[in-house]
Amino acid sequence: MKHHRSLALLIAVAFAACSNLTPEQRLIRDAASALGGAERILAVRTLVSEGEGTHYNLGQDLLPGAAGQTFQVTRYRRAVDVTGERARTELERVPKFTYWQGLRAQIQVQGIDKAVGYNVAPNGTASRTAASAADDRRAELVRHPITAVRAALDPAARLSNLRTERGEPSVDVTTEDGRMFTLSVDAGTKLPSRVAAPANNVNLGDVIVSTAFADYQDVAGLKLPTRLTTRTDEFVTAEVRATTQTVDADAGDLAAPAAVASAAPPAVQAPNVTVEEVSKGVWLLAGGSHNSAVVEFADHLVLIDAPQNDARTLAVIAKARELRPGKPLTHVVNSHHHFDHSGGIRAAVAEGLTVVTHQGNAAFVDEIVKRPHARVPDALSKSPKPLKIETVADEKVITDGTMTLNLYAAPSEHSQSMLMGYLPRERALIVIDLYEPGEGPHMFAARFLEDLKKRNLRVDRIVPLHGKVVPYGQMVKDAAGPAS
Repeated sequence: MKHHRSLALLIAVAFAACSNLTPEQRLIRDAASALGGAERILAVRTLVSEGEGTHYNLGQDLLPGAAGQTFQVTRYRRAVDVTGERARTELERVPKFTYWQGLRAQIQVQGIDKAVGYNVAPNGTASRTAASAADDRRAELVRHPITAVRAALDPAARLSNLRTERGEPSVDVTTEDGRMFTLSVDAGTKLPSRVAAPANNVNLGDVIVSTAFADYQDVAGLKLPTRLTTRTDEFVTAEVRATTQTVDADAGDLAAPAAVASAAPPAVQAPNVTVEEVSKGVWLLAGGSHNSAVVEFADHLVLIDAPQNDARTLAVIAKARELRPGKPLTHVVNSHHHFDHSGGIRAAVAEGLTVVTHQGNAAFVDEIVKRPHARVPDALSKSPKPLKIETVADEKVITDGTMTLNLYAAPSEHSQSMLMGYLPRERALIVIDLYEPGEGPHMFAARFLEDLKKRNLRVDRIVPLHGKVVPYGQMVKDAAGPAS
């Protein structure tokens, strides 16, 4: 919206003679009236909401599609400078996962200042976000009834496609700067019920991110929702329950810190892939936060884990092929469904690899491969290939006489559909997330060690896909915890 337009002009144009209103404009007019009137909405300068809520763990729960792992948001404050296109959200959340009980609360501070997205660390250090994150936060600015209707009232906004969606009147809004969203209203009260907009998710591709509004209350001549529920497609990602709301109060300094505003968005770095030979025919591909492993057989190679995203996985695949140029890379073992370990599955399929995964992930992998990625085309959308998949129930042995790789189910409080790899000749165990060398905390190590002993495996070394290769004794030590 051009902020130099006078309020009077906005009102005059938005509410021309009723006989001249299009059906789409009439819907927006009715929604504005239900909220407190167009004049009141267009006069709003700031919105501040405080309360509590719940965050959900999209892509990181025990099973694909599960929603049992949550964070309890104990302190929430969102301040919006409506006319300045600025917002800052501060919250404190406590993980309610079984294995995270007792850990300290996480503090998050996230802001948007027009095109500049920024985060503020607990120590006060601010950093600029990537442009994609800033775009997401700008889209979030209209996921509130007041800002959504205000944007729709702008004479420069284009209203189209009036329809009934989910039993509610809905209209598409395109702002002057090209942002698009759908506003739905309650057929009875005319109050806005939902704002939805297309977005891109690295793992899910084309998604709809929406926020639903409920339990309106009267605040300073307006009706404001006290319950806001945000979804990515149909998966609930956040719920906010507002206990205090103010209009035009002092929202604080919402401008991006000067050092952040003057900095360029962080550049996309090419993945760094390093090679460490674990033993003959076994390599650890590291160089980042997420490792992969390569196992050589007589006539082919097998990759273990396609992590993070297209870029990382394609770089790992290229490095694996360099190790033995004469042997094809034929399979990728997916350790588990978590997004940071499945983000490269589509890239692996595009490269013609067969996906090996726990049977509990089969439907998830099939869905991931089928999902459209038109908004941000990825490797598979550019080079479509059919999914080839093999599943593991409890154990799968891959062997050709020269090399043996055993894949075992390793369910835990981290993921119920996880696989680990065991190389009997090398006495090496390839582990993902269940144990990470370092200071800890080693939340899963003790339970994992107990389950491992039941397998009666002879293990000398641990090859973690987070961290460096360590002796088996190091894991035993870490699992026991600090000496008393």
